[in-house]
Amino acid sequence: MSEGAGEEGRGHAKPKKPRSFWKELPLLVGIALILALLIKTFLLQAFSIPSNSMQNTLQVGDRVLVDKLTPWFGAEPERGEVVVFRDPGQWLPEQETEQNAVQVFFSAIGLMPSADEKDLIKRVIGVGGDTVACEKGGSVTVNGKALDEPYLYPGNTPCDDKPFGPVKVPKGHMWVMGDHRADSLDSRYHQRDGSAMVPVDKAVGRAVVVAWPLDRWGTLPVPDTFGQEGLAANMVGTAPAALGLAGAVPIVLWRRKRRKAERRSSPDTATAAAGAADAASIKG
Repeated sequence: MSEGAGEEGRGHAKPKKPRSFWKELPLLVGIALILALLIKTFLLQAFSIPSNSMQNTLQVGDRVLVDKLTPWFGAEPERGEVVVFRDPGQWLPEQETEQNAVQVFFSAIGLMPSADEKDLIKRVIGVGGDTVACEKGGSVTVNGKALDEPYLYPGNTPCDDKPFGPVKVPKGHMWVMGDHRADSLDSRYHQRDGSAMVPVDKAVGRAVVVAWPLDRWGTLPVPDTFGQEGLAANMVGTAPAALGLAGAVPIVLWRRKRRKAERRSSPDTATAAAGAADAASIKG
């Protein structure tokens, strides 16, 4: 071998042998599980529909994807949304269920429902400050506005099986009802036990998509009736006040800054002017 050839051989390292697939597999599985856990906790979670209470919008066995991200940014449930929430107070019967180690593991990462979590799914009808009501033979009303509810299960009435109200929804709570009114033990049926108003902090998130089965795939938008003018009557008085406060803040800051400038330039004059203003206000 020549000298040049020897130098060339020393200048090139031997290529590393790629790791086998079986050695990479545990790492890939670990990363996938971590991502699944993060997605379940902060982004999306799949839920299975266990009952008929939301027919025909949702059928038993449907899998829905629930948005868990927006609540982290302060968003609260709104009228017309389909939401998943924790049992606010014995809405669900006590059940003794056992899960094996595999079921516990997969429920922890969101691939199976947990036996310990008691979740319900309903449609939000009223939010904090709203007045909701429904007389037999009539429509559900929110702040005096009648709802057009095309999502009701065929043959159902808005509330003939359980009329209610008028009741006012406290701040930080929501009034929920199932779309299958004749088969939904919703807020209407829990007024006596004090759990009719579901606390907003019990909400897991909004159901946004029916993901399974594939032939039922579709989004879950807010019905148009919840966007009608005047429905959010409880906000009429607060909006002008909020705008007035927002406009007053810069004016107050400007006046304070101007007074400080006057005091620095002419302390005696500024003090006298301020005293005269205070005296005038006391007399008034």
